[in-house]
Amino acid sequence: MMGEKGQKTGFTFGGLPAASGSSDGAAEAKAIGGFAFAAVPAATPSDAAAESKAARPRRAELMAIQKERAKNETWDFLNETPWRQVNWSDETRTALLESVRSYKPACGSVPAARVLLVGPVGAGKSSFISSVQSVLYGRVLNRAMVGPPAGSSTSFTKKVAELQSYRLHSSGERGGESLAVVLSDMAGLGEGGGLTLHDTLAVIKGHVPDGHTFSALSPVGSDTAGYVKEPCLANRVHCVAYVVNAAEISTYSKSMTSTLQQLREHVSALGVHQVALVTHVDKVYVNTTDMSQVYRSTPLKNVMQRASAVLGMPMSSMVPVKNYFEELDPELHTDTLLLQALQLILQYVDLHLREHAE
Repeated sequence: MMGEKGQKTGFTFGGLPAASGSSDGAAEAKAIGGFAFAAVPAATPSDAAAESKAARPRRAELMAIQKERAKNETWDFLNETPWRQVNWSDETRTALLESVRSYKPACGSVPAARVLLVGPVGAGKSSFISSVQSVLYGRVLNRAMVGPPAGSSTSFTKKVAELQSYRLHSSGERGGESLAVVLSDMAGLGEGGGLTLHDTLAVIKGHVPDGHTFSALSPVGSDTAGYVKEPCLANRVHCVAYVVNAAEISTYSKSMTSTLQQLREHVSALGVHQVALVTHVDKVYVNTTDMSQVYRSTPLKNVMQRASAVLGMPMSSMVPVKNYFEELDPELHTDTLLLQALQLILQYVDLHLREHAE
């Protein structure tokens, strides 16, 4: 079956016989780049059909092997023991919901907890507000103006560049009670939309009125319309929540990392507690159909550790969340992650209020 062997640059390739009726030159091995390749006879239509028919079982077998291998690799990324213990029952979600709905600030002079969400564009700040309200309403909605998908260089929040605050409500029913929780959103960091460290700190200190439009040409100052010269505890931000994208944090630029770290240091100097919400976990978490397995995911734990290094914050101050995006109805495990994030925020709010009670 094998023809004469040709030796080229140390590699040996067996010659193949010429096809019937071909010239002598067609059967000769051709040298290309120092390698000898034998001429291959042209396949007839009947040969191709027979080969295709014979290959079908083998192709199906290979696909089955690849599918099984992918399944095994998926579970290789899931630890047998979760690195955080969570009760994923419906009773837990119900208890968390009741805790949020009945929440009252630890200081009587403060009518509502004020939480500021900050982070890069596309991280999911507005989506988090909408998702939390969706959990409370029992149906998915977009109350806040949600920005574009991750990776985009713009956001809807940037287009207005305003300080936008949202008071949560206990339900979507008419007359639903307003909760003692206000979530505020601003333009994403690094957008070049007028948001500066100076303006961000002015918001946290309570000088900036809701609805204020930011501009790099007009930093917040005593001449700003609605400027609060002597903000009381109720005017100030009681907790800062950094929102970072799990799928992109490993690619954050040095400039973005430096901005986040400088902001954290300044906020710490103000005595305001900080947490981090790691969003888009379904983009790095292997089993995206079951959020109850997130704390068994090795890739997600690695991302959380990376976020801890970028922000300079302990893992205990960080939680993974999945915002609602294309779903029509809330889901138990996604709800639990969102409510646990809000519960962590409110715990730090109360800690701040007790430390700074007037």
